[in-house]
Amino acid sequence: MEILDAKANKTWEGGASFSLSNRVYRLLWNVTWLMLAAWTPPQLHGWRRLLLRLFGAHISSTAVVYPTARIWMPKNLEMGSFACIGPRVQVYSMAKITFAPYSLASQGSHLCAGTHDIEDVGFQLKARPISIGSRAWIAAEAFVGPGVHVGEGAVLGARGCAFRDLEPWTVYAGNPARELKKRTVRFPAAKYGAGPS
Repeated sequence: MEILDAKANKTWEGGASFSLSNRVYRLLWNVTWLMLAAWTPPQLHGWRRLLLRLFGAHISSTAVVYPTARIWMPKNLEMGSFACIGPRVQVYSMAKITFAPYSLASQGSHLCAGTHDIEDVGFQLKARPISIGSRAWIAAEAFVGPGVHVGEGAVLGARGCAFRDLEPWTVYAGNPARELKKRTVRFPAAKYGAGPS
């Protein structure tokens, strides 16, 4: 288990929250990204995909990750065809974070797969996976919390905060996110596949 027991390790008193192997992996990853990716031109998506794959990410050959994005743990990242992680996006992948094909996280958004047990005296860390459905959009500076599934085609508006699942083909905004309306997309089914029913 990479997340250590908070009480046994006295994390409130400066003890480690993660296993040594986890900490070494993340140190190597952060140095690699800083030295070889963070400064690269936005167009060098293939190079950044390669680096992410070397650290265990599962990424389509058409996925896009911008250089100013921050991926906490690449081995917990999966990206489908034409999925995009935009500038300054925080992917806090303590648990698996999945981007389905054509999904998008816009600039400054934050996907957080980690939380704490607030009823535990040791404030135990917990990790829960996040999934972003096909053609879903996480708009600028929005927040997606642990365990949330963003349905196919759903939209979380700018600076919105999702702490519960978002229904497919529905637009949400606010904190906490509330449904605004259904989303209708017009595109040829033959080229792009089925849309909302």
